[in-house]
Amino acid sequence: MTKLPSSWPYPRLIAHRGAGRQAPENTLAAFRLGASRGFLMMEYDVKLSKDGIAILLHDDTVDRTSDTTGLASDKTLAELACIDFGAWHSSAYAGEAIPTLYNIAAFTLANGIRSNIEIKPVTGLEAETGKQVARIAQQLWAHADVPPLLSSFSEEALEAALQEAPMLPRALLIEDEVPANWQQRLEQLQCIGINLNNRHVTRELISAMRAADYNVAVWTVNDAARARDLLNWGCNAVITDEINIMAPGSFDIA
Repeated sequence: MTKLPSSWPYPRLIAHRGAGRQAPENTLAAFRLGASRGFLMMEYDVKLSKDGIAILLHDDTVDRTSDTTGLASDKTLAELACIDFGAWHSSAYAGEAIPTLYNIAAFTLANGIRSNIEIKPVTGLEAETGKQVARIAQQLWAHADVPPLLSSFSEEALEAALQEAPMLPRALLIEDEVPANWQQRLEQLQCIGINLNNRHVTRELISAMRAADYNVAVWTVNDAARARDLLNWGCNAVITDEINIMAPGSFDIA
């Protein structure tokens, strides 16, 4: 099967979960802060609520990033809307609501911000989440000049996304050391790229992937010197929490 064209129409600096650690992750407040620092691309996590709404949340549960507990997949959007997703971070963000993918699409499209949507299924809902997130993204970005990049650690979710919206670009996320069959897996999922853990990236690995015509984004890069090295080695983008240190326009890549 032929993979999508591998050109990289995205910025080289990507804000992790909206604003890294500077605001409550995966919230509109984080997106506004990241945008205020000049970031024109955000990486964020999307999963499904009990009633099938695409919401922004990293973990399977709401325990870490809210004032309550439990699986996100056990709660409807109406129930999630009653939860505080900001006070855990700091009092300035108390009352921050969980956003839907619809909210984020509206904000990013209105402000010229590109998206890396990480499909982050609750365990057991990999295929359903991949299908629904791809379907919604295809609708929401139907008239965008640049489509969102869909990524996931779940190959089942990416396969479902491929079947549902084949023209949306995809990237495989790798948590640990890169497996020897990485190219075969990318070809099978018709990915345009791969998102790698910073701890396992070498110059030789980037060279091999770029020579094979795949894009490479590296996460989570919080050291400026390391970011410069990765980009100079041919990496297409780095994903960072350090939105102040590596703000576009002030961070010297060369």
